[in-house]
Amino acid sequence: MRNPSCVIPLAALCLSLPAFAEEKQRRLNFANDIVPILTKGGCNSGGCHGKASGQNGFKLSLLGFEPQEDYEHIVKEARGRRIFPAAPEQSLLLTKGTAQLPHGGGKKLDPESEDYQDLVRWIREGMPYGSPDDPKMARISVEPAALTLPLKARQQLKVLAHYTDGSTRDVTRRALYEANEKSMAETTETGEVQLLDLPGDVAVMVRYQGKVATFRATVPLGAPVESLPPESNFVDRHVFAKLQTIGMPPSPLADDATFLRRVTLDLTGRLPTVDEMKDFLASKEAGKRAAKVDQLLDSTEYAEYFANKWSALLRNQRTQPLYARGTYLFWSWLRDAMADNMPFDQFARQVIAASGSLDQHPPTAWYRQVKEPKQQMEDVAQLFLGTRMQCAQCHHHPFEKWSQEDYYGLAAFFANVARKPAGDRYEELIYHKRGTAQMTNIRTKQPVMPTSLGAESVKLKPEQDPRHVLADWMSAKDNPFFAHTLVNRYWKHFFNRGLVEPEDDMRETNPPVNPELLHALAADFVESGYDMKRLIRTITTSTTYQLSAVPNEHNEKDRQNFSRFYPKRLTAEVLYDAVNTLLEAESKFAGQAPGTRAVALPDNSYNQTTYFLTVFGRPDSSSACECERTQEASLAQSLHLLNAADIQTQLSREGGRADKLAKDNRPDDDKVGDLYHIALSRDPNAREMKLALSHLAKKTEGKTGDALPVARREAFEDILWALLNTKEFLFNH
Repeated sequence: MRNPSCVIPLAALCLSLPAFAEEKQRRLNFANDIVPILTKGGCNSGGCHGKASGQNGFKLSLLGFEPQEDYEHIVKEARGRRIFPAAPEQSLLLTKGTAQLPHGGGKKLDPESEDYQDLVRWIREGMPYGSPDDPKMARISVEPAALTLPLKARQQLKVLAHYTDGSTRDVTRRALYEANEKSMAETTETGEVQLLDLPGDVAVMVRYQGKVATFRATVPLGAPVESLPPESNFVDRHVFAKLQTIGMPPSPLADDATFLRRVTLDLTGRLPTVDEMKDFLASKEAGKRAAKVDQLLDSTEYAEYFANKWSALLRNQRTQPLYARGTYLFWSWLRDAMADNMPFDQFARQVIAASGSLDQHPPTAWYRQVKEPKQQMEDVAQLFLGTRMQCAQCHHHPFEKWSQEDYYGLAAFFANVARKPAGDRYEELIYHKRGTAQMTNIRTKQPVMPTSLGAESVKLKPEQDPRHVLADWMSAKDNPFFAHTLVNRYWKHFFNRGLVEPEDDMRETNPPVNPELLHALAADFVESGYDMKRLIRTITTSTTYQLSAVPNEHNEKDRQNFSRFYPKRLTAEVLYDAVNTLLEAESKFAGQAPGTRAVALPDNSYNQTTYFLTVFGRPDSSSACECERTQEASLAQSLHLLNAADIQTQLSREGGRADKLAKDNRPDDDKVGDLYHIALSRDPNAREMKLALSHLAKKTEGKTGDALPVARREAFEDILWALLNTKEFLFNH
């Protein structure tokens, strides 16, 4: 008699048989089916068999981008010792992967898993590579692509591979997952996303067989946003719309004193003067904040400060003593470009297509430091296109769509840049060498013609300089990289966080936290004719920029929605100048006029002679990455401010700030007020004033005669020392 529990319902049989038959009929393809298993297990990662030298005699292509090479290594190399068709389960590939034999990478395969069974079947079927007619994967998609989810929610993703024959396949278990904000979300190996307790936007990069897709989650806080500050321009419209969507009330506007110090530091790299502070606070003009922005943008200090920023990014290095003339010329050109508000497309062209000598065209100094076409391309891509191409030199970019062909095609624009001596051995003439520009792909050994990212190869006449063609493509209104990169870079300068972070890694799998704002800023920048001062004015006159840094009960954990101003440490040069201003000290740099600001130094050579600049992270101008500048706090920095000999010398010197205050006959509360005005651009509060006056009285109590001036000077030294070690002084807030 039949056991009823063993009977399969007819409907279920009808549904299961076709699926079973389809799976049995599907031929395994090495590139489509086997390589993803190795990638999922990390076998072809850079830390294992995918590194350049392989691991323990076994080498795979990094992340499986070269399946034909991998096939040779697995099936034919070492006399086929890794594969045993007569007993597939005994193959070295499997016994190592399941840790039946000692394996440095540990256990990577479960004998009960689908991956293991597919490997066994592939070996049993004769290790087929696959037919040229087999469908190839065209793209992947993730479902859902975007969702609004509550805090701490879980979401399972589904990943589909789309093939050239129109078929699709669920590859969820073989895809790789990585959240771009680790503080907001975690992922499992099977594609489940676990959100944490931070609101905002988080993206999860999904990677499978060289293709990428992105899942984006919007995580509301859900607090009521009952009132918003008044909008100043379109920046606020986009920021406030996002805050309303996620339910995060913004902090109120900062007061005038805070705004003045903030914008002066951000635009000129210096503290406001006492007269500036008093005039600004006394003014009742409704538009005084916008007027102050315009005044600062027209100042020499603005030009110097932003020249300092671009000088570091464009590698203005003095690697040889006789390079000094060139670094001065280049820095002066950068300063003049900032002062004259040179349109950014012209600025980029002047650097990229620089030709002639340093006297004729100072931006040729960039070519003195960046000598090879590939390095030139990598710097241009990172600086002006927000794209890190370095990975694509040897293999397909692991997080992007760019291949080796894209890498060498972009590098080919610089293939005909030539140089010859001009004057002494440290001077060069940069010029375009006539001929057909091309690069050779190191893997295929085939020539690659100049090709813009995502475009077709360009055909050039021998006399044409390809760099101008590249500049034309970059500055075109529909270029998806150029304007977006600059506005994102400048947004980070003012907010201490880019709309895309890092600011020079703008890719599909690293989306902006506010796409609408980024696109609006870029569109306005293009429409303005790439006007950098207008961009800065738009950002700094926005209500968003003018919000207080003090969090409310809802936005304390916010790090990406700009619901408040994010405090940032003063950079090395700005802090050095600020300390000198507070202590009334005069800087002395070799070859520079006394009192020259650190932000106006032309090159990196002063780092070696001024320990302060080194310990506080002034970049050495050795790369095109903003990351070379460090603003993280360190023990060495704290110790330097607390007891470094040069700080103590400036505090106690004759004619210094403390010495002058000790000899000043004004009331002590006026002098204490001056110190707060200089350091913090505000009046001291009642508690601060009481504490300072009591310290002055304590230090001088019982002193008579000649001892009294010394005691008073020491008291003012203590107050100065305490001020320059406060977070309020060390941070722009």
